Amino acid sequence: MAYENLILEKKDHIAIITLNHPPVNAWNLGLMEDFEKAVDEVENDRDIRVLILTGGGEKCFSAGFDVSDAANSHITSPKGREIWTRLDRFAKPVIAAINGFAMGGGLELALSCHFRIMVDDPKATIGLTELNLGIIPGWGGTQRLTRVVGKARALDMILFSRRIGAKEALAIGLINQISTKDKLMQDALAFADVLAKRPPLAVGAVLKAISAFDYNGLEEGLKVEKEGSAVVGKSKDCVEGFSAFLEKREPVFTGE
Repeated sequence: MAYENLILEKKDHIAIITLNHPPVNAWNLGLMEDFEKAVDEVENDRDIRVLILTGGGEKCFSAGFDVSDAANSHITSPKGREIWTRLDRFAKPVIAAINGFAMGGGLELALSCHFRIMVDDPKATIGLTELNLGIIPGWGGTQRLTRVVGKARALDMILFSRRIGAKEALAIGLINQISTKDKLMQDALAFADVLAKRPPLAVGAVLKAISAFDYNGLEEGLKVEKEGSAVVGKSKDCVEGFSAFLEKREPVFTGE
């Protein structure tokens, strides 16, 4: 499917969505609708095991909401909350390759991903800066930033609209890895390739169980974990994993 505001590529078991809405990949209705369709396509493609999100251009992952499209905010904002939550609960690993600054809804998108890799560049900063406009992070930022870095750091970043660079983001656990501009996608693809070789059914079961805990608590998380364990225990990948272990070779998982 062709998209006007983004680029969707597929490489083996990895999909890459590149936001392509110059100059700062801000979220208007057109980009949001394209993004929703691209996420649908990735979710329904059984060959895709990992999704990478990144921004087009050299300086920006995403600057958040497109204020020039404020007339459509009554559609765009609820859709943003919905899709960001959908990614947070995605049954395939999602990696944010943060190629430049990520502000507001852009950082909220990255926080919805399971992993974050960021370029170390003086111009690449991230933050939830909505209070500068008299509003608050409304696409999950208050919750997901707190979940990732803790209450004290989240309050510091949000209430003071603080922007931080890659080194500080790594130190507080906001990102998983630092990269450089020329190696970011190489590093993201290498990270994704390792994940893509893991057993897809088991990966999905782990993500669903952790998501169940995040959204519904320990009891529900344990229930979903038990259900997932029963499913993967009967899978061909389980047989392959044990066989490979006994035969002292690398397993080849098929997601069956």
